[in-house]
This record gives sequence, structure tokens and C-alpha cells, in this order.
Amino acid sequence: MSVRKQFYLISLGAFLFVALIALIWNPILWALVILVPLFLLGISDILQHKKNILRNYPVWGHWRYILLSIRPMIQQYFINTDQSGRPFNAATRDLVYARSMGQLDMQPFGTQLDVHAPGFEWVNHSMMPSEPSPDCARINIGGPDCLQPYSASIYNISAMSFGALSPEAIRALNRGAKIGNFYHNTGEGGASKHHLSEGGDVVWQIGTGYFGCRAEDGNFDEEKFIATAKNPNIKMVEIKLSQGAKPAHGAILPAEKVTEEIAEARGVPVGVTVDSPAKHRAFSTPLELCHFIKKLRDTSGGKPVGFKLCLGNRAEFMSVCKAMLETKIYPDFITIDGSEGGTGAAPPEFTDHIGVPLNEGIIFIHNTLMGCGIRKHIRLIGSGKIITGFDLITKLSLGADLCNSARGMMFSLGCVQSRRCHANTCPTGVATQDPALRYALNVDDKSKRVAHFHTETILSFLQVLGATGLSDTSELHPGLIQRRISERRAMSYGDIFLYLNEDDIINGKAAPEFQQLWMASTSEAFIPKRKSVLRA
Repeated sequence: MSVRKQFYLISLGAFLFVALIALIWNPILWALVILVPLFLLGISDILQHKKNILRNYPVWGHWRYILLSIRPMIQQYFINTDQSGRPFNAATRDLVYARSMGQLDMQPFGTQLDVHAPGFEWVNHSMMPSEPSPDCARINIGGPDCLQPYSASIYNISAMSFGALSPEAIRALNRGAKIGNFYHNTGEGGASKHHLSEGGDVVWQIGTGYFGCRAEDGNFDEEKFIATAKNPNIKMVEIKLSQGAKPAHGAILPAEKVTEEIAEARGVPVGVTVDSPAKHRAFSTPLELCHFIKKLRDTSGGKPVGFKLCLGNRAEFMSVCKAMLETKIYPDFITIDGSEGGTGAAPPEFTDHIGVPLNEGIIFIHNTLMGCGIRKHIRLIGSGKIITGFDLITKLSLGADLCNSARGMMFSLGCVQSRRCHANTCPTGVATQDPALRYALNVDDKSKRVAHFHTETILSFLQVLGATGLSDTSELHPGLIQRRISERRAMSYGDIFLYLNEDDIINGKAAPEFQQLWMASTSEAFIPKRKSVLRA
């Protein structure tokens, strides 16, 4: 036993002895019950070497650490305004809570936003509003080679793995997806029994760790893939190239976190550290990516297969488009994750400074596919901070066909943005594996809230769409969305960004920045032929 542990045990014994004497013999010694522990704590603070504050200010220095521990709560409850919180403000969270519980979601006394501040956005309405049919809030996904096309809602649950989220959270999300008839993305942690037990539509995401279809050496196992992909609840398969909050970043799952349930879902040994590398091993070139897409589509029985990425080097995406044109193999969908997307844990350098934001990602990828003449084969899914009907209108106007949301759905489960997802101490039982904390999340109640939030968000989308005078999502265009670029000037996204016509890149009619990237890209490698375009 270490000297420090002996000291703590002796101190504890002395405290208990003094407390007993104080209770039985002399009330005057009550003071010692307080003073002795503080004295011993002060001695311990002086002798320790890890925290300078405690050595210089014994006992009193602990107030610093107490206040730091409650600082996020103080900030959220007493300092932030309704509009100032990050990454989601209180007004947004309250809106999700109200809609998920069926409460009044109206706002009195006008907007609290500064409509003259740069960055403010609005949609141009019509003097002749329409009444869109709810049918326009569903989109068919499936290209020319897809044998089992899928009818998807325009608003769905984005990728969140079992392990990052509790079993109860996963089950509530999936049951909510079944009630509301929308899909639930598994995240890269595999299609766990919790994703598949409630009967909701599932998109199986396959990341660099190939969890659920992983061979013993960590590579892709085709037989395991076929065994899982035939599950009728799995409607689509998504290859994860990167995610918004940590693009081009791998992950390590420590051995102590690989429980029996986690191991079962991911197809790995119990209690063994698991590596998710930063890049795939099943393919290394754009051409190989296309052939991998075809393999998954063929072996899954013709289900829609696509890939997810956070846009980075634009020439690399053009390389993938060249491979599509050469092979005539097209993904059925591409999920575009914005750099503002969330994650349970990532280095701040990645969450704050790497990757293209969602709006710019949607615009570039839509333009590139259009300019290559292949946009008609591929659905685009936008993912990242999409909460309201206006958010949906914006992303679909810029070029997306449908959208995913992770944190919005978490709020509907009761998430309070405590930002402890990485510490296993989520106070609401959403992002933790601690049974004592998971107990708080009632699947029956929260699944209904998830479904209700989805229903109300779609309703708000239809109302905003009707306000524009349009009747179908196919009529949305970037000219509808206005963005204030200064206090005195606003422009539509159609004027801020250049939009290409079909085949413009192929015919050499695109703007110089597109043609330069196109000439530098190659289907045989992701890295551009000309190093100068690495900055693009």
C-alpha cells in the first residue's frame, strides 16, 4: 500500500473516531468534526504535486475545481441568452422539446433574431400560397442498377452507433422511426440487435472498421456482409468515407469498452482494443470504390448503396465522378456531412477547422454531378444541424434531395446538451453505457417523442413550402433562399454561388475553377495529378 493511501486511511479513521467522540461525549467537539477533516485536507493539498493551485491555496483552492465542474450548467442556465448558446441555442432546443411532446411551439412578440446581421437567412414567399401534399415529403432512392428502391422520408435519423448511444436510446430512435415511417442510420458501429429489434427501417453504415462484416484481420468479410444485409429491416447500405466532425480521422475503441454487446454488434473479440483506421482497406482508388459499391449492391440483393463524406479536397471528389463515368457504376445516394456535424469525441482541431460546411458541400457536389451529367442517377442527402422546416427548405433548395439529423433526434430523446458524450456520464441516459444513467430513458415514452418530432418537423416543412407558392420539392431552387452578406445588402444563394447546367463540365463549358479541378483529377487515384490543386 502506498504512503498516500495509508495517509488517507489514517485520516479517515481519525475523522470517524473524532466524530464518534463528538456525538457520544461532548458537543463542543462538533467543531472538530468540521475542522479536523479540513485540516487533513489542507495537509494533503500541500503535500500533493499535481495541482499548483492547491499547493498555494490549500482547501480554498478546491472552490476553483468545484466551480469549473458546474460552469457548463451555470453558462447554459443563467448566462446564455435564448439565441447565444452553442452548438445549439436554447430556443432551438426548446423548439424540439415542444414539438416532440406535442406542446405549443408558437412564438410571441416577433423574432428575436437580428434580421440585419450578416448571415441572416430567409425564404421568399408568394402572394398565392399553395397546399403541398404530404406525398412530396417522400423521395425514391435507387439508381439504374438498384433492384430494391426505397421510398424515404425527407427527414431521417443520422448515423449514431450503439456504444456511443445507450441501448435504450437506439431502441427508442428505431421504434420512433417505425412509428413515423422514416429511416434510422446505424452509424459505423454495426447493425446491432438494438437497431434491428424494433422493426424500424435501417440504413447500415459500413466504416473503415467494417463492423458487422469484419474479418479477423480487420478487413472486409463478404460472407458476413451478405448474412447481415439480407435482413429485411435493412433498406440501404452506406459506405462511410468520412464524417463532418472528424474527417480523415480514425479511432481506437479501448479494450475495457468492448463489452459482450459491443463485441457482438461489431463482430470483434470481447475485451480487445479495436482500431478504426482513417481510410478504407477494401479500396484505394476511385475506380476500386465504384467496384466496391457494385459488389455491395449485388451481394445485398440490389438494395440501394451509397457513400457518405465530408467534402474536403474538391479534385478528389471529381476523381470519383470520373470513375463513375468510366465504369458506369453510380452510387444510389451520396450523404454529405457538413463540418458542423456532431460527434461523441474528436480533437478540437478536427471539429473546428477541418472539412467543408454543409451548404458549400451540397452546392459543390450537386454542381459537379450536374456538370458531369450524372446527377439524375444519384440522390443527395444533407446532414448537419438540420432541425426545423426552414432548415429542410434551405438544404433542399441548395441541391439536396433529403436530409438526416442526429442531434435534433437526440434532443427529442431528452438530451440537454450537457456535452458529456465522451465521458460516459450523460445525465439523460442518451449517450452512456452506465446502467444507472440509462435507467432514466424510457423507450415507450421517448420513441413516441421521436416520432412526434419528425411529424411536426415535416408539417412545418410543408407549411414553409406552401408559403413559397410551390407544391413539390422538385420545384425548389437556390434563388428562393436569401442571405444577408452585409447590413445593407442581401443576395440569393443562386446569385452568390454559380450553378452549372447538365454536362457543362463534360462539354468544357463550366467555370474555370471547375475545369481546372477536372483536368487535374484522375479516376486512378484520389490524389490529384497536379499538386497545386491540393489547395482547392
